[in-house]
Amino acid sequence: MPAHPAAPGPGALPGRRPPESAIVVGAGMVGLATAWHLQERGVEVTVVDRTGVAAGSSWGNAGWLTPGMAMPLADPSLWTYGPRALLDPDAALSVPFRWDAGLRAFLARFMRHATPGAWRRAMDALTPIAQASLDAYDELVAEGVHADTHPSRWVVAFENAKQVGPFAHELDGVAAAGQDVPLRKVPDGGPHLSPAVTSVWELGGQRYIEPGPFVQALAGAVIARGAKIVANAPVTGVRPARTGERGGVRVSVADHDEMAADVVVLATGAWLPRLARRFGVRTPVQAGRGYSFTVPVEGEPIDHPIYFPARRVACTPYQGRLRVAGTMEFRGPDEPLRQRRVEAIANSVRGLLRGVDLDDRADVWVGARPVTPDGLPLVGATAAPGVYVAGGHGMWGMVLGPATGRALAARIMTGSTPEEIRSFDPLR
Repeated sequence: MPAHPAAPGPGALPGRRPPESAIVVGAGMVGLATAWHLQERGVEVTVVDRTGVAAGSSWGNAGWLTPGMAMPLADPSLWTYGPRALLDPDAALSVPFRWDAGLRAFLARFMRHATPGAWRRAMDALTPIAQASLDAYDELVAEGVHADTHPSRWVVAFENAKQVGPFAHELDGVAAAGQDVPLRKVPDGGPHLSPAVTSVWELGGQRYIEPGPFVQALAGAVIARGAKIVANAPVTGVRPARTGERGGVRVSVADHDEMAADVVVLATGAWLPRLARRFGVRTPVQAGRGYSFTVPVEGEPIDHPIYFPARRVACTPYQGRLRVAGTMEFRGPDEPLRQRRVEAIANSVRGLLRGVDLDDRADVWVGARPVTPDGLPLVGATAAPGVYVAGGHGMWGMVLGPATGRALAARIMTGSTPEEIRSFDPLR
């Protein structure tokens, strides 16, 4: 049952009646966190998803809860790295060689934000929600989400001292925006790093999760509080209710009766524009697809994350194996998995790990991260009364999802925008 009845919170607009029912479209981390926090405020919630819980980018990502690394993707280094990557089919950044007017327009806007000033402004905007991110996880776990977050040593590995500079420079920018991101050099990264790794550092204050099980546990908590989660239910349309119809917003769902609620939250990740554009959300959202797979580890399992910044590859413990994740592939969200990208990730860290069989791969996965040109999420009210969006977090939907859901629920219930999402106006 909800923790307390719906009521206007602090900062509520005079005369505004808070909603009593909501439909959340999208059963990933962001959508389910929003549903949970709406329930916390007494709202009756239904969640619908085109496939099911954690079926998108919430399942096979690296599971990093790294507020200290939640930074804009468009950074000045792209002006030198980007052209080289376009000529290298195995580079971490992948753009298809084909005519796609929408993608070309997105990339042009994306690169316009790859300047020092734009990066600093975006970093300043991301910092409040990043600072709230781990507390938001702690709240979920303390209040009935039966899953764990894992504080851990966080190994950052480099092949030479020269590679350290760009990563340290990024963290300096994060610290300048107000975060505490302790980075220290250590003599040893453990037995699973090869001699090719000559410079090892540790990043403090970060955590990780097993993303699929955590999102499933969050879904279980939402159901236990009385919500219904409808899977295999693609939403085909959203519209304000007409005069005489119940509910403030109507939702059309393939092979289901039309649904109605006081408010609707669109949390559909890389598919967000399909439903949100007609409500004034003009910022494009491009699928930046990431890949992952798991591999066996000889001897003692690796019990901490390892990051190879120069290779842009993230490794995380996963059920006795090691999940290896990487790539930013700008393609359509529904395009098939490309085995070439999986092999490129494996080859990029071959020789950097010991006792890890990169050819014995399982759990091979691709997921579509929702990327915006300016690096900022889209969270808040649209131009249509009762229709809200929550998406566009790029690589950071997992770490920022619970804090996003908490802040958006407060915005929906009170009409007042929390500081954490003030810069994420979907109508910008």
